[in-house]
Amino acid sequence: MKIETLHTYFLKSSGVCTDTRNIKDGCLFFALNGDNFNGNTFTEEALNKGAKHVIIDQIGYHKNTGETILTSNSLKTLQKLAAYHRLFLKLPIIAITGSNGKTTTKELMSAVLKQKFNTVATKGNLNNHIGVPLTLLSMSKNTEIGIVEMGANNPNEIEQLCDIARPDFGYITNFGKAHLEGFGSIKGVINAKTELYRHLQKHNKSVFVNTNDSIQLSHSKELRCIRFGNNTQDTHIELLESSSSLKVIFNNRSIQSNLIGVYNFSNISAAIAIGDHFGVSSEDIQKAIESYVPENNRSQLLDLGTNKIILDAYNANPSSMLAALENFKQAAGLHKVLFLGDMFELGPEALKEHQYITSYIEENTLGLAYLIGENFGQTISDSSQIHTFDSFDELKNHIKENPLKNSLILIKGSRGMALERVLDLL
Repeated sequence: MKIETLHTYFLKSSGVCTDTRNIKDGCLFFALNGDNFNGNTFTEEALNKGAKHVIIDQIGYHKNTGETILTSNSLKTLQKLAAYHRLFLKLPIIAITGSNGKTTTKELMSAVLKQKFNTVATKGNLNNHIGVPLTLLSMSKNTEIGIVEMGANNPNEIEQLCDIARPDFGYITNFGKAHLEGFGSIKGVINAKTELYRHLQKHNKSVFVNTNDSIQLSHSKELRCIRFGNNTQDTHIELLESSSSLKVIFNNRSIQSNLIGVYNFSNISAAIAIGDHFGVSSEDIQKAIESYVPENNRSQLLDLGTNKIILDAYNANPSSMLAALENFKQAAGLHKVLFLGDMFELGPEALKEHQYITSYIEENTLGLAYLIGENFGQTISDSSQIHTFDSFDELKNHIKENPLKNSLILIKGSRGMALERVLDLL
């Protein structure tokens, strides 16, 4: 079936689905295959639950009743449909990638743009080869601006996602030590993330550049740039307060956010700059930033009994971990406690990067530190304040015997560590 024909089916459907648990009556169900499952086996279930058509790629599940659409590859068909739909919509798309802060920046950006436009942005972290097509297919003729978050673990992935989304604008939050297992080095990270820059340059599109980031500046010299930060007159933004939640100034307007950590200054600044470029008023920008409250274990401030918690357990890599520790070092609090979990996908660099974090904690006397995971468990320290645990169960037993009170606590680790479980121990 031609993509044009499939697209007419899509426009008459209730949307796209890839999980039978979330079937909508009248949807198109794409039978995708994973390492441990075959989506084609769910064909009958999808139809019984109300799917109008099921896109499959194995002939054994094909029906001659018109309910199934046989393709050579269901995933590639989903991607082609999304790319076709994106061109059909003819709306501005902003692509965002980076090592840290993608989702927070995306959510701030969306909050600002929604003050003026019907805006659709990536939900959650649907930012990969499946998530990006689903994001594009969630947009309609009523959508005025689209925001597409792009994640990558390996080279060429951002390039492939750009070929699907065809962004008009791009922003890279930063370049840090993330997914080193796939990228090999920080140089590999930079080369992979700047695939977005090269795509925008090839198609004569524009990039938002934080002038406080020397890597962004050096890699965007040949591009059409929209600059922002405290080092530019284009969109000038300054940080006023960072000891608690961040306060910034823009157009002589003081904006009080609900975000903590100096590392969030660039995220707020990007949202302000993008809103300013698209003509959102300073008043509406302020309203959006001040109304945004982080969730999903991202830089959340919580009060739990006598303890104050900084919950940043959504994810972690060496760059974001160090930024969080530097911010924690500056935070006011007599009794500070760290709960840090292993950082994943670091490959051969894993032990070295975990040892660096352990040594940083020891050298900067950040307080009582609980380091959890196989990698942190192998690190070495002479400090009596640093305790390592190979597993969460070991930590649980220790905290039961040594309860914490009247403490300022930072909780951070990779998603797989699920360190939000620490809250149940406090």
